[in-house]
Amino acid sequence: MPWPLRNFDWNLRACGLHGHLTYAPDEPELAERLRAEIAAGEAWRCLRCGSYVVGAPNGHGPADKAPLILRGKALRDAFILRLLAVEKGVRGLLIVLLGYGVWRFDGSRTALRQALDEYLPLLTPLADRLGVDLAETGPVHAIEGAFAMTHGALVWIAIGVTAYGLLNLTEALGLWLMKRWGEYVAAVATSAFVPLEIYELLHHATALKWFALLFNLAAITYLVWSKRLFGVRGGHHALEAERNSASLIEIEQAAAKAAG
Repeated sequence: MPWPLRNFDWNLRACGLHGHLTYAPDEPELAERLRAEIAAGEAWRCLRCGSYVVGAPNGHGPADKAPLILRGKALRDAFILRLLAVEKGVRGLLIVLLGYGVWRFDGSRTALRQALDEYLPLLTPLADRLGVDLAETGPVHAIEGAFAMTHGALVWIAIGVTAYGLLNLTEALGLWLMKRWGEYVAAVATSAFVPLEIYELLHHATALKWFALLFNLAAITYLVWSKRLFGVRGGHHALEAERNSASLIEIEQAAAKAAG
């Protein structure tokens, strides 16, 4: 079965969302390769999708000053990075809220203890009819364990949970902005928690834990391989050379030299 996005044009998608980007280079021979006269008037090729766009160019200047536009595979990679950024951002926000909840729990421990003592007996008859021993369920055990913790322990837990949430939000920001440091932070931070996820699986495996581990391993592999982190596949210089080689200006310059 063919991959459904095999023929998907990422360039046209980006131009449809953000508009075309045209540029008039100062070099006459190169400008002629990017310019056309049609019935509607002067038209310039879009640096992203290659379509001719009627009207004056968005910019002009020397060819080496033309903006480097993400095209093709680089656009697909940007889309995947932003999906990862959304996942990291949602996770980070939820974890920060959890840290705030732990801190609030410590300040409201007495009221929560009273609420549990009041409502747990009311729910017990219904749970007994359903065959559930409410006092032995996981959530009740977790709440009872939290009540047994000292003030200092809860404060450190709140700090640790909040710091982890902020780390995820930092990763999300870097990935969304497509910054090199964001890719490194995401790869290193995600890798650091893989041993903990494996430990959790060895002690209590669930489908959700397996999915989380496989998702994180796939994300690490993708970041390191596609973004050439840690010197993989030539590192940052090779990545920049790949992007430049896909530039329409570079392609037309090479074609002009070959024709000459």
